[in-house]
Amino acid sequence: MGFFDTLGKKASEAYGVTAKKTGELAKEAKLRMKINENKSNINELYLEIGKKVYEKHVKQENIDIKSELEEECSKIDILSSEIESCLSSILELKNKKQCPKCFTEIDADAAFCPKCGEKQEIVEAKEVEVLENEEDNTKTEQANSESSQIETNNAETMNSNNNQENNNN
Repeated sequence: MGFFDTLGKKASEAYGVTAKKTGELAKEAKLRMKINENKSNINELYLEIGKKVYEKHVKQENIDIKSELEEECSKIDILSSEIESCLSSILELKNKKQCPKCFTEIDADAAFCPKCGEKQEIVEAKEVEVLENEEDNTKTEQANSESSQIETNNAETMNSNNNQENNNN
């Protein structure tokens, strides 16, 4: 029996490690999708800014950046900040950090950068939390609601069928 107990423990440990790694990969994939979405939004804002500037050029008008482009520039700043935050979260998931001098991805506990030799600041490890979209939560809730409704309908149908069989007998 000792052999099977040991085997069961090893299998449980392997499952735990695999589940943890899968969860980390899923979180990283969500963060990367958010980064790509934000980059796309930034590109759209660049196009909008360029269009406004060109229209002013064609009309031979002066453009006041502060008043006419402030909104777009603020949106770009916010999106860029979100991208940086996502990149930091990805590094934390991988237990890595970025060298402040050469921006190389290195181990979180490295004392020196292997590429440029820069002495690294020791950083305390933090737990990373990924927030899901409200839209994802809503879809999940809707799916769960639909699933329970289907189960309820199936149960009612089965009860109805059983009652009809009992009446027929």
